[in-house]
This record gives sequence, C-alpha cells and structure tokens, in this order.
Amino acid sequence: MNKRIDFLGDTVRGDKIHDYRLLNKEFPTTSNMFAIKNICVDSGYLGIQKDCKLGSLEIPYKKWRKSKNNPDPSLTIERKLYNQNVSRKRVCVENSIAGMKRYQILAVEYRGKSIKQFDSTIEICAGLWNFKVDKRLKNRESTT
Repeated sequence: MNKRIDFLGDTVRGDKIHDYRLLNKEFPTTSNMFAIKNICVDSGYLGIQKDCKLGSLEIPYKKWRKSKNNPDPSLTIERKLYNQNVSRKRVCVENSIAGMKRYQILAVEYRGKSIKQFDSTIEICAGLWNFKVDKRLKNRESTT
C-alpha cells in the first residue's frame, strides 16, 4: 500500500468542524473531482454518495442503534468482512497521518499568528514523511 501523502487541505483552526464540511469547502459538490477516482472514506462521510459524482466508493457500514423496533442491531457477516477490507485500506492513511505527527511540532498547540506559516510547517512534515517512505521503498527494492 502507498503511504505517501499526496494532498494536504487548507489548515483550519481547532474549532469543531466536521470532516465532511471541510471536504465540501475544499472541493465543492459541483466539481467532478472524484468522478474517476476510487474513493475510500470512513463513516464520517456518509452523505458523499448523494452529493458528489463518484467513480467508486468504499465506505464502511454502520451498525444501527438499539431501539424498540430493532432490539438486536448487528451487521451481517458479509458486511463485517467488507468493513474489515475497507479498514485495511484506511489504516495506511491513518498511519501516514500518525507518521507526520511524530514530528512534535504537530503534536502541540500552534501558538503562532500566521496560519500560512503553520501550513508551511505541515507541508515540510509531509515532505519529510514522504522522504522517509521513499527511502524505505528504495532500500527494500535494493535488497531484493
């Protein structure tokens, strides 16, 4: 799996903004950005299939809440296996984000005044992470 970071969105302050709202801000639903892409997202993006034109979408199934009408909510075996396959792909994304956060400047609160400077810092961290990933791949290829 590719663990490179190919895209970074705009940095936003630490306010509670849902990821799907940030996606809509970055890529309006009128754009055909995802029309030819294979999209693999987490369950926080449930409305994406209605709002955007997509090539293919992999999104995990959510288990329903327990209620009077549904006293035993559970997923079928097929849906559980599907969720496992999606999470195997998503774990590479999460590992890349965690790898970038190993640079302690991203682990603490940014107290600077310029968001542009913080954007540059994040880009540098992503570049260092990609350099590390590329170096590992090159070492792996030279030993085989």
